[in-house]
Amino acid sequence: MKPTNMYIHLKGLKIYAYHGVLPQENKIGAEYTIDLQLKTDFTKAADTDQLEGTVNYAAVFETVKAEMAVPSKLLEHVSCRIARRLLLDFPIEEVKIALYKQNPPMGADCQQVGIEATYRK
Repeated sequence: MKPTNMYIHLKGLKIYAYHGVLPQENKIGAEYTIDLQLKTDFTKAADTDQLEGTVNYAAVFETVKAEMAVPSKLLEHVSCRIARRLLLDFPIEEVKIALYKQNPPMGADCQQVGIEATYRK
């Protein structure tokens, strides 16, 4: 038996960071929520019950956290940087990322704004 598609999900990652076009966003910061879908082949891990056959979730989180620590103006840029690092550093074929800024300072009652993109090797 061989699955045709295998995905690892990390949903609702919460990270405080300093992204935005407005100067106050870079000083005050905001909470961000990130959802990741990582396409990879974890057949070996499924068969052997060993971490070496899959992607380490904690290592993925540390990579995301490191990229979120670098201030950027646009969420589009941040998501591209995160996806690029994940595709380079891990045995992943595809990254689907959704990145949301909570309570954005845009003069409207808005819970969150965000972007979603899929990147492939």
